[in-house]
Amino acid sequence: MAGGVKKPVNIFRLKDLGEPKGVFNWRLWFAVVSFGLLGAARGIDEGLISGAFNSPDFKDTINYSSYSKIEQANIKANVSAMVQIGSVAGALIAFLICDRIGRIQATRVLCALWVVGIVIFMIGGVNGNLGAIYAGRFVAGLGVGQTPVVGPVYIAEVAPASVRGLCTCFFTGAVYIGIVLAYFTNYGAALHMDPHSHNRWLVPSSLHVMMAGIIFILTFFQYESPRFLVKQGKPDRAAQVMSKLRHLPVDGEYVVGEITAIQAALDHELEATKGVGWLGKIKEMFLDRSNLYRVYLATMVQLLSQWSGAGSITLYAPDLFALLGITGSEEGLLVTAVFGIIKLIAALMCALFLVDVIGRKRALLTGITLQAIAMIYVAGFLTAVPEMGVVKNFVLPADKKGASRGAIAMIYISGFGWALGWNSMQYLLTAELFPLRIRALATSWAMTLHFANQYGNSRAVPNMLLPVSDGGISPKGTFWCFAAGNFLHVGYQLVNDKS
Repeated sequence: MAGGVKKPVNIFRLKDLGEPKGVFNWRLWFAVVSFGLLGAARGIDEGLISGAFNSPDFKDTINYSSYSKIEQANIKANVSAMVQIGSVAGALIAFLICDRIGRIQATRVLCALWVVGIVIFMIGGVNGNLGAIYAGRFVAGLGVGQTPVVGPVYIAEVAPASVRGLCTCFFTGAVYIGIVLAYFTNYGAALHMDPHSHNRWLVPSSLHVMMAGIIFILTFFQYESPRFLVKQGKPDRAAQVMSKLRHLPVDGEYVVGEITAIQAALDHELEATKGVGWLGKIKEMFLDRSNLYRVYLATMVQLLSQWSGAGSITLYAPDLFALLGITGSEEGLLVTAVFGIIKLIAALMCALFLVDVIGRKRALLTGITLQAIAMIYVAGFLTAVPEMGVVKNFVLPADKKGASRGAIAMIYISGFGWALGWNSMQYLLTAELFPLRIRALATSWAMTLHFANQYGNSRAVPNMLLPVSDGGISPKGTFWCFAAGNFLHVGYQLVNDKS
């Protein structure tokens, strides 16, 4: 991760990049948007599931109030996290599916799994069947878990090298588009629908089906990746597709050059992996000293990023804002929706402009530091008012309301810090660390860790927030843990910079 200053890509002056006229055409942007929307899958799920538990009808249907406080925390954690555990399996099989049937067909398969899972979840919810709810969320995860593999791979393979990073940013931005859509759908349903009607949570949940359906339909207007076609022994078809994507002649120098480069890269890849089976790659990955250090870095990135607190705040935002003094379901959902907008704007600003201006290493360190400061403030507030989230029906004293508003502002600042730091670095670092021979295996390892830690985090947080008397570590303890995790990595970064 180079930390030097470099000139960012000016999205308003792409012609200055020196590409032939026609390269940046509607067909290219249509392809980028179509597959970039896959990023919305995770955002929609993270933003919507809290709305179901804020619906009186959903909780009544599953007899939520009949369970103890610990059992309620376990149910909420299991339902919320089941998509993540399904995503672990989805990430593992995504590379195999992509290489076997192609990027287009892989997208259709994941959309089908996504929709089937959500339909099972909705049917289970209407009938109060927790088993069906868990199963549906898991099946949906099998589809959602493939999106961070299929989307970026396709975009990277169709985008010109000069704007490849910029185009891939749309996938990251789509995560936040999904979050904003989900938050505002929950807010709209809370405002305009009967809280004791199934529609109160079914309508927001249907956003999954709508987004998956849109992406599924869009695949019929896209071409298969030229790289996949070359790999399948269809260079002529690949050249025709590249010609359409670049809006240039099929026998022109630019298109011929790109196809030749793809073929050369594939030949090099085949040569690099010749005679090396999966066992050999695993040995090379874990027994070679330099690769083992890379594995350590990739592992720590996924571990620290997922336990920094950002994912939990997104997933359980209404509950966490309630801890900080927001009263009323509708007000909580509105504050949550504003949080989604802030994260979206911050993610776009940082990805398109700020990260390139200050450098990746500085961006990561600054982002983590902002998150750490925000978590310390929130933890300090909850320590000063330990009754928050612990004593039922506790009313925040008037002299603490200013501090409460400050804590809410700090949650917003932590969202900006995440966008500047971990948001894209957790993907970029893994993609650039490993040599070609083991890159596919290493990326699969990293994405599996990503979802495994996301599952562990989303599964643990509801129980962590419980009072100590109920087996938790209390709200203040939870945020002190998040702060400690962030500061550990700040210290690690500073030590590495000096060494």
